[in-house]
Amino acid sequence: MFTGSIVALVTPMDDQGNVCRSGLKKLIDYHIAAGTSAIVSVGTTGESATLSHDEHVDVVKLTVELADGRIPVIAGAGSNATAEAVALTKSFADVGVVGCLTVTPYYNRPTQEGLFQHFSTIAANTDLPQILYNVPSRTGCDMLPETVGRLSKVKNIIAIKEATGNLSRVQQIKALTGNDFILLSGDDASALDFMRLGGHGVISVTANVAAADMATMCRLAQEGKFDEAQAINLRLMPLHHDLFIEPNPIPVKWACRELGLVATDTMRLPLTPLSEQYSPVVVNALRHAGLL
Repeated sequence: MFTGSIVALVTPMDDQGNVCRSGLKKLIDYHIAAGTSAIVSVGTTGESATLSHDEHVDVVKLTVELADGRIPVIAGAGSNATAEAVALTKSFADVGVVGCLTVTPYYNRPTQEGLFQHFSTIAANTDLPQILYNVPSRTGCDMLPETVGRLSKVKNIIAIKEATGNLSRVQQIKALTGNDFILLSGDDASALDFMRLGGHGVISVTANVAAADMATMCRLAQEGKFDEAQAINLRLMPLHHDLFIEPNPIPVKWACRELGLVATDTMRLPLTPLSEQYSPVVVNALRHAGLL
């Protein structure tokens, strides 16, 4: 459940910006049919930054309810205050998630020792498996391989989503962690190369619109069939790039609406809909992928 193509799921909303239950069920059903390995609920792509804490927990619970045991659900979690991150993680204890994806603290830029103590403290306060999430472009904080190595010794810290796009990190982290520690890419454009170097899968934005292709690509990579996987990856490459032509999740939510996967591309401020000049770019990427 923690390998292969894991979707960082968008959170569907109605025209007023309220979470849409029917839209969420449609997305979950789509991913189950496509062979997606698991869902990350309310991560960055799920607009965690603009949901209240109560809404955040409610959307995770709703995702678990609608998934109904058919696909594993991982809760997006984390905060730049350790006590707040612990409280959020505790709120997922009995809701049916299989683990938490916990982002590094943002804005306050802790030291490596601060990161170690932060994640160790969270892990000590839950029995849920913990996936570390390193995304310096968002947080202003880079968790170095040495710190990941130390954290991998904590029994319920089982994996990392490494979203730097720096492929040298794969071998660096592998050399510092045990064989059971799971490495997941957080960068669609380099995910196949990440897996070729020994990674176990990807937590994917692209999977929102190309779920079956991403699931197949990851399965082929796991089987060592990299030439076949690369053929799919090349077809998806414009999507990997152009779904970030404006900050995530703006383009991918627009693309989901364009494909009829969600009814609206409504987001909450300060996020705004895709700029008009970029819609042809995303359409061309969808066409290149064979989705339109």
